[in-house]
Amino acid sequence: MKARILIIEDDVDIARILKDQLELDGYSVETALSGTEGLEKMDSFDPDLIILDLNLPDTDGLKVCKTIRQKSSVPIIMLTVRDSVSDKLRGFECGADDYVTKPFEFLELAARIRVHLSRSQRYRPKDYDFGYIKIYTSQRRVLVKGKPVKLTKREFELLELLASNAGTVLSRDFIKSQLWPNKEIYPWSRAIDVHIKRLREKIEPDPENPRIIVTYPGVGYKFEPPDSEGEG
Repeated sequence: MKARILIIEDDVDIARILKDQLELDGYSVETALSGTEGLEKMDSFDPDLIILDLNLPDTDGLKVCKTIRQKSSVPIIMLTVRDSVSDKLRGFECGADDYVTKPFEFLELAARIRVHLSRSQRYRPKDYDFGYIKIYTSQRRVLVKGKPVKLTKREFELLELLASNAGTVLSRDFIKSQLWPNKEIYPWSRAIDVHIKRLREKIEPDPENPRIIVTYPGVGYKFEPPDSEGEG
């Protein structure tokens, strides 16, 4: 069954492009050009995830978010040009699960969509078998070459996030937003680097020359599915 995504966006071009791209990715998509239409389609379409613009012609997106949250726990990704910390905090306080500012890269939005669908009640996280590494999400268990590897809670969440987006470069900001939701991390914080280093020490055949968790300087990290010997 296709996951259903509702886009509430008054910019016709953005709504059309997102709809086309998401349908190519295999989703069932409906669009609404106003808050009123969005709330109506939410009841009839019963979406599994909502992409919500804050600047709507008939009402503020925050009010729409509050109304949705009163009746549903469906994941809501806010899409807006408002990028201040105070705007983001108001969005989270109204019940949003994530916040994407315009302009944005579709690949990153698609990654966020996959993460939130996997976390929702309707779409339980799946297990991953890459041969060299096996990740049993429901059991929070990891095997490397058939042997169990003990990971901390944060290390497991980081590995799961990377593996669920295998082949896609995830930005540092995106990783921060998923592992530390609703919390600010100082720009100079090395928390992600520390967790990446420790994770590599536990899963990479050669941590000094990583081929599974690959660094893209100035951008982020990508999980390269390893073969049976651990080579990327």
